[in-house]
Amino acid sequence: MKYYFKFLLLFSVFILSTQCKSIGKEQKDAKDQEQKQKAKPNFIVIYTDDHGYSDLSIQGIKTDVKTPNIDGLARNGVRMESGYSTAPQCQPSRAGLMTGRFQSRFGFEMNGDSLNGFKSETTIGERLKSVGYTTGMAGKWHLGATEKITNYGFDHVFYKNSNRPGLTNFNFDGESIPLTTETTNMYHLDACSKAATTFIEMNKDKPFFFYLAYRAPHVPLDATKKYLDRFPGKMPERRRKALAMLSAVDDGVGAIIKTLEKNNLVDNTVIFIIGDNGAPLKITKEDKPGGGPGWDGSLNDPLNGEKGTLIEGGIRTPFVVYWKDKLNTSVYKHPVSAMDFAATAVELAGLPKDDTLDGVNLIPFLNGEKAGAPHAKLCWRWGGQSAIRKGKWKFLKGDNREYLFNLDEDIEEKNDLLSKHPEITKELKAELLAWSEGLRPKGFSKRNMSKNDHIFFDYYLDGKLNKKIKVGKK
Repeated sequence: MKYYFKFLLLFSVFILSTQCKSIGKEQKDAKDQEQKQKAKPNFIVIYTDDHGYSDLSIQGIKTDVKTPNIDGLARNGVRMESGYSTAPQCQPSRAGLMTGRFQSRFGFEMNGDSLNGFKSETTIGERLKSVGYTTGMAGKWHLGATEKITNYGFDHVFYKNSNRPGLTNFNFDGESIPLTTETTNMYHLDACSKAATTFIEMNKDKPFFFYLAYRAPHVPLDATKKYLDRFPGKMPERRRKALAMLSAVDDGVGAIIKTLEKNNLVDNTVIFIIGDNGAPLKITKEDKPGGGPGWDGSLNDPLNGEKGTLIEGGIRTPFVVYWKDKLNTSVYKHPVSAMDFAATAVELAGLPKDDTLDGVNLIPFLNGEKAGAPHAKLCWRWGGQSAIRKGKWKFLKGDNREYLFNLDEDIEEKNDLLSKHPEITKELKAELLAWSEGLRPKGFSKRNMSKNDHIFFDYYLDGKLNKKIKVGKK
């Protein structure tokens, strides 16, 4: 009998030991998973609206613009000299950013095109949510019904792109609430900044992605006195208002950095700042009273062209990447694309590499692990216009109008070299056509350039018009 009890005792000890080991393993696995999640970098994308290439003070182009907080990120991160949007217009450029794919691949090329293709795509929010990220957005959406934003991979929403009430499902006390009308009564840019810092506080203990889409300096120009007073002196009123709105954005960037620092998150947060397209100059840069349609007060210097063109001024924008102490270079000369954000986030978050993405993980190029250019070429198609940039060369096509520029020597696209380099033109045109076969519909655009497009080409590329010409909305 004593052997029986001894056996029971030993068996009980074995079972208890096995259970303890199992519990210990489960606790260790849970702790390891928690540490793994915490090690994943956070992501913040700050997306400005109709923001001309000139208008960060660190660009060193204009002396009237004041963006000290963004300048600080650029100085300690990387400023892209050739950072590109995917389109010279709001909706398609946002679709490209959100999906990491060129938007014409799913048939969403211009404002007003069907959203059906976009709805079938996987957004970067959805991708990051699948590996444990909490996601949020604030500001402008412009990709369909605002009450449906959560369908595109965003947990927390603060939609507000004007001083009218927007929609939100969290409040500034950090509480999640049912989607409802927001009634903060704050200036819309300040409210979006507050939404961003609130989101960070709410999610400081888990990996997060936040998309902050300021409607600035897009018209209507509605800066408050607080920001207008920072820009005294004689200047076009539209310029003053644009600078004031950008100053509000810059304050928001400063508040975000302080919130990250307060919560010991700045070391592990990757920040992208990108413009959605160039500034609309309407050729004349007319200083109309009020803040309605027309020039938005921003500038594209020294670039030629403007919003609504695949000339550099329409697609090359302010572009900054920041990751504290992780990037080696402060100015990057090779062309990069807004689509690179999604590819970067996918790899850093530990998701499998996805060859359907058109972007590239930029971090190895910015920290010195990889040399050379991230992209062999960048291509665009928008309406009747198409373009390709390969190294220093850019081929631009609008209907039957064609141009070739050496951007290393002619950033202003003033000297058309088409007739001098027919072999380069032929090569680039063939590559552009081959790329466009992967779009929907295939090939060079079946659409024709609009009257406005031809006016822009006449003025910016052919020097045929004086500034009295009038162009419509874009």
